[in-house]
Amino acid sequence: MQAIEEKMWTQCKCHGVSGSCELKTCWRSMPKFRSVASTLRDRYDAAIEVTEVRSGSRRDLIPRNHVQLLRSARDTDLVHLEASPDFCEPDTRTASPGTHQRLCSRTSNSTDGCAVMCCGRGFQRRQITEVQRCHCKFHWCCFVKCQECQVTIVEHICR
Repeated sequence: MQAIEEKMWTQCKCHGVSGSCELKTCWRSMPKFRSVASTLRDRYDAAIEVTEVRSGSRRDLIPRNHVQLLRSARDTDLVHLEASPDFCEPDTRTASPGTHQRLCSRTSNSTDGCAVMCCGRGFQRRQITEVQRCHCKFHWCCFVKCQECQVTIVEHICR
């Protein structure tokens, strides 16, 4: 809600003869979804892991990472009390199989890309030759006749 409120903007429209702006109507407009999503993603990436410290009846949130102590937290910062699970390695507690031996895309910069999915461990290139049906033709009533073609498939697999 705060991210949306921060990005709200005033939009106005003039009314009158040939745009003379005798009457001006203004309203608050919602930001574009992409703009709000980008703001939230930036805040998520810069989120601070904190621990709760009680001092009398007060509760304070103190950054766990000493590097983050140098920067004072703002009202707009996201904080989390627990570290995110590591999805790179297998973890029975979270039922995560990890990313070892997973197929990845060598050219993608997204989460399916080898750079992200393989968690810096690198990847192997594997070449497979398969026999597939190809050049299929439908013959009038009632069958399809195909040739068999050898196709080479290149896969990339996380180490």
